[in-house]
Amino acid sequence: MSETPVQLLSPDGELTDHPDHPLDVDAPLVRDLLRRMVLARRLDEEALHLQRQGELGLWLQCRGQEAAQVGAVTALDDRDRIFPSYREHAAALCRGIPPAGLLSQWRGCSAAGWDPDEHRFGVYTLVLAAQLLHAVGYAMGVQRDGADEIVMACLGDGAASEGDASEALNWAATTSAPVLFLCQNNQFAISTPARLQQRAPLHQRARGFGVDAHLVDGNDVLAVHAVTATAAAAVRSGSGPVLVEALTYRMGGHSSSDDPSRYRDDAELAGWTARDPITRVERLLGRRGWTDTAFSDELRRESDELAAQVRADCLALAAPGIDSVFAHVLAGGSATVDAERSAHAAYAASFLD
Repeated sequence: MSETPVQLLSPDGELTDHPDHPLDVDAPLVRDLLRRMVLARRLDEEALHLQRQGELGLWLQCRGQEAAQVGAVTALDDRDRIFPSYREHAAALCRGIPPAGLLSQWRGCSAAGWDPDEHRFGVYTLVLAAQLLHAVGYAMGVQRDGADEIVMACLGDGAASEGDASEALNWAATTSAPVLFLCQNNQFAISTPARLQQRAPLHQRARGFGVDAHLVDGNDVLAVHAVTATAAAAVRSGSGPVLVEALTYRMGGHSSSDDPSRYRDDAELAGWTARDPITRVERLLGRRGWTDTAFSDELRRESDELAAQVRADCLALAAPGIDSVFAHVLAGGSATVDAERSAHAAYAASFLD
C-alpha cells in the first residue's frame, strides 16, 4: 500500500506547510524555480521542433518532469555529483550545461557534449540503470576519500525494473554509500504503464533493501525541493542512502520516435495536464501577488532568447570526422585501434564519391 505523497503546493496554487519537510517559501525562491522550469520547457520544445525538421536524430522530452528535476537539483550543493539517465535536460540546465552540449549527442556529433567534472554532472546513460552502479561506485570512493560531497543518481520507473537497480540499492545500503536516488516515476517504461511493471511501489521496495525512502508529488516543485533537501541532509550526515520517488508524468512520448496516443487515453493526459508543474507555480505567484508584468515580460524575453540560442547552437554543430570515433577508444591509443583506423580510411577512400 502506497502512502500519500508529500505535497506543499496544490494544483490550484494553494500553499500548505508540511511538518516533516519545512520550507521557507518567498517570492525570490518561487520565481527562481519557475524561471528554471519555463526555460527547460522552452528548450525541450525547441529541441523537438529541431528533431521534426531533421536536425536531430532523436530527442527524449522531459515535458512534465520539470518540477521533479528542478526541485531536486536546486536542493543540492554545487559540489555534489549527479549521475543522470537521458532525460534530465532541466537538471542539466540547472548545472549550467549550454544548449550545444545537450544537443550534441542527439545530433550525432559526440558521445557527450560537456565535461562531467566541470559541471559535476555525468554524461547521459542510455543503457537503463547502468548509471546507478556508476553512481554507487563513485559514492563509495567519495566515502573512502572523506570528500565533502554526496551523489545523486537519477532513474525512472522503467529503470527500476532492471537488475542493476536492485544491485545498486543493495550495494548502497550495505556500504552506507552517500547516495541520494531520485526516481522520476513518470508512469511509463516506454509504453508499459507503471501498474504493469511492479506490484510494490519503488519507495517501498527501496526500504526492503534498507534504504530510507520518501514519496513526493513530483509535479510540485516546492515539495520536491523540500523533500530532497531533507534527504540530502540525511545522506550528508553519513546515515546512509535515501531514495526519493517523485510521482510525475511524461507529457510527451518516450522519445520522438513513438506515438503516446496509442498506449494512453485522453482522459489520463487531461488529468495530469491539470496538475502541470508550471501552471501551479504561476497560480501561487498570482495568489500571493509575487508577480508583475515586468517579471513576466523578462521571463518571456529570456525564454525566446534561449530558443533562438538552442536553434543556432544546434545548426552550428559540425559533423565529427571519422578519426574522432577512434580517438577516444583507449587512453594512449593502441596498435589494434591504429590498424582499424587505417583499414577504415582505406575502405572510405575506395569509393569514387
